[in-house]
Amino acid sequence: MTTVTVSPKFQVVIPKKVRKNLNLYPGQKIQVLSYKGRIEFIPLRSPREMRGLLKGIDTSVSRDNDRP
Repeated sequence: MTTVTVSPKFQVVIPKKVRKNLNLYPGQKIQVLSYKGRIEFIPLRSPREMRGLLKGIDTSVSRDNDRP
C-alpha cells in the first residue's frame, strides 16, 4: 500500500505505479467521489476507449413470467 500526503493546498500526487496501472496522463479528467468515509478517484474515459469493455458479458437474464 502506498501512502500520499495532502499538501496545504489539498493536493495529492498519484504515485507513478498507480498512474502506470491506470494509464493516466497529464490533463486527464478524473471524477472524485466521497463514499463510505473514503475518497475514490475514477478516471473518465472516452467512448472510444470504452469500446469492447463488455465483450463476452453474459446477457442472459431470467425474466418474470409476465414479461415477454
